[in-house]
Amino acid sequence: MGTVTLDGITFGYDDTGSGDPLVLVHGHPFNRTMWLPQVETFSQRGWRVITPDLRGYGESTVVPGKTTLTTFVHDITALLDHLGIDRFVLGGLSMGGQIVMEFHRLFPTRIRGLVLADTFAAGETEQGKIGRNALADRLVREGMGPYADEVLAKMVAPANIEALPAVATHVLDMMRGTDPEGAAAALRGRAERPDYLGMLAHIAVPTLVVVGSEDEFTPISDARVLHRRIPDSTLAIISGAGHMPNLERRAEFDAVLGDFLDALLVTNTRPGSAPSTTEAR
Repeated sequence: MGTVTLDGITFGYDDTGSGDPLVLVHGHPFNRTMWLPQVETFSQRGWRVITPDLRGYGESTVVPGKTTLTTFVHDITALLDHLGIDRFVLGGLSMGGQIVMEFHRLFPTRIRGLVLADTFAAGETEQGKIGRNALADRLVREGMGPYADEVLAKMVAPANIEALPAVATHVLDMMRGTDPEGAAAALRGRAERPDYLGMLAHIAVPTLVVVGSEDEFTPISDARVLHRRIPDSTLAIISGAGHMPNLERRAEFDAVLGDFLDALLVTNTRPGSAPSTTEAR
């Protein structure tokens, strides 16, 4: 656990383990602790796992206003440069997955492999822009509590809220603990994100697409779009998980991610010569 100040912004981050670097980007409105299970698993399997808090989240500086995906990418790049990391496997969940796609758009040669979890590539609709900006205003006005209570059952599959109370509490605490101004700034920036659909066919690194079978925010159909358009990608559907499969079904998520990473280490090429789909139960 550490912090570093770069260009006037302080970032919280964890840099755990040694070996090939794996960078994991959290979603909204969470922080880097959403990746704690994967930090534990993969740092023990010979990976150097880096998990930053995005600006506005966790221990990082809150900058009110609007934070674009491009800004998040430049922040991550500055941190990785500070850590002396050139090429790496890059993964992200939800908003984190969109940041990963923006990273690939800007700096494709730095990426060895991609992990896109519970995310989608389409640009924002006009109605979506209105909704995100309205939600940003609401969070600043009301704070995070009401919103967190409202969306918990979409972040975590309802059955898992009862079956996995520690997971539900962790997710709720992350949402409630996020600064409303930071969350609002990210929402305003995401409302202006580009459409990444046209870029997907040009992704030339091994890519794993993961989605929870019960995800309401980014359903399986969104994951299938990524899988169909990204050459030779692998699709993994995590049965019984909602929007947070890495927490709701840790063993299954880690197994899928582990197989993907093992293939990268062995071949340093695509994990397979043709698209594949697996369902983890």
